[in-house]
Amino acid sequence: MSEDQKKVLESQLWGIANLLRGKISADDYRDYILGFIFYKYLSEKQALYANELLEGEKVTDYKKVTDQETLTAIKEESLLKLGYFLEPAQLFSVLAAKGNADTESESNYILEDLQSVLNHIEQSTMGTESEEDFNALFEDLDLNSTKIGRTVSARNEIIVKILIYLDKIDFKLEDLDADVLGDAYEYLIAKFAAGAGKSAGEFYTPQQVSKILAKIVTTGKSKIKSVYDPTCGSGSLLLRVAKEASVSEFYGQELNRTTFNLARMNMILHDVHFSDFNIMQEDTLENPQHLDKRFEAVVANPPFSAHWKSNDNPLFNTDERFSQYGRLAPKTKADYAFLTHMLYQLADNGIMASVFPHGVLFRGAAEGHIREYIIKEMNALDAVIGLPANIFYGTSIPTCILVLKKCREADDNIVFIDASGDDHFVKEGNQNVLRDEDVEQIVNTYRIRETIDKYSYVASLAEIAENDYNLNIPRYVDIFEEEEPVDLDAVSAELKEIETDLQSTNEIIAGFCAELNISTPF
Repeated sequence: MSEDQKKVLESQLWGIANLLRGKISADDYRDYILGFIFYKYLSEKQALYANELLEGEKVTDYKKVTDQETLTAIKEESLLKLGYFLEPAQLFSVLAAKGNADTESESNYILEDLQSVLNHIEQSTMGTESEEDFNALFEDLDLNSTKIGRTVSARNEIIVKILIYLDKIDFKLEDLDADVLGDAYEYLIAKFAAGAGKSAGEFYTPQQVSKILAKIVTTGKSKIKSVYDPTCGSGSLLLRVAKEASVSEFYGQELNRTTFNLARMNMILHDVHFSDFNIMQEDTLENPQHLDKRFEAVVANPPFSAHWKSNDNPLFNTDERFSQYGRLAPKTKADYAFLTHMLYQLADNGIMASVFPHGVLFRGAAEGHIREYIIKEMNALDAVIGLPANIFYGTSIPTCILVLKKCREADDNIVFIDASGDDHFVKEGNQNVLRDEDVEQIVNTYRIRETIDKYSYVASLAEIAENDYNLNIPRYVDIFEEEEPVDLDAVSAELKEIETDLQSTNEIIAGFCAELNISTPF
């Protein structure tokens, strides 16, 4: 698919939002639009796979199959291959056609049928390996919510409008790479994030930042056994890693229920088999779900300076994720709790790259103690990368990326990169945006580990110690621009010339005032 065709698909999908704008709030219609795109995808995937199984049979169009024995066989194969099952009458196009009925002669009411189909998708997986991945997946699609219409008729009208519009869009699943629709889906997620304000950070990391993290953790590798994100949001970071290297297993944890559902949908839409991903819904710090595993790549954009229980939970003092550092992250700033959690889950041959607020670089007390331990005792910090302000949705604060390894090749230095300067990003609306060349410069500088004037500096561990383990980037990367010396003689001559011009102008004004017989203004 060409880039132009991809943009057409993105535009078509975003067109649904424009249909509903003003009728439903953006936060509400986001869940319905993304949910129905997902249902259409599952439906088309089911029809394509069933038609493959029907090759050589008398009936080769799945929509026309009525034989119960054939349907049972297709169901069994579908649950193994796809992880779910839809009967012919439950396909998206069938419900869309019913919604598009001539209302003068027949009903176009589909809400009950649609709810039944969504329930069936989840129920079809019960007792199978995919049950956990589909459980309550459509719970945010409340077809009885007054948010989408005060009456049953109004709600039906809105839902029908979405389905009819979507039914006209050809996903071309049989012809396209799986990532094409998945990327279009992510495009929608990004568009919703751009308009969601402060809450956007809960479910989406800007694509260019994701790209930096993904490229860093896949440095020197074409295959990754496992990738993990402890605050995975919509799963975009996990999927971005798969664009840089072949990934066998995806693991993530997300606290927000709606976002957790979105992450699972995103995985399936990118054609990640249900057996290859494990996304769990829980508080990562309080109830980690993957503690027994170690991951070759760890990426994250955890909530900045979140609150957590810290010393109020006595179990944390003996928790292996936190206990070795001698201090716990403060209650009002969980940044180092997330960092040490990720470091605990990192495999010996792995790379971890995560976004944090700048405060983690220089704040003292418990955080300073933990930071010193990570550098001095573990020698795990590999790089510090400063990003521009205002590149994340919902916050304008400057941020940084910390890169950590348990077994570092360059174990006697840390590379600092300052990519926050005005010439390292562009403005798009209210946001600052990294360009592809900015991303490449950051990644290449990290990989070659060299000092570049006013951009990067390779600091020895001794220098870090001399700075009391303060990692504030300006201590290492000098971006000071020396001003040109002022020529005082030239300035004096210019002032004299201005004074002469002013005197001449005043004489002209005085002449005009005399002609008009009025007083001069000076």
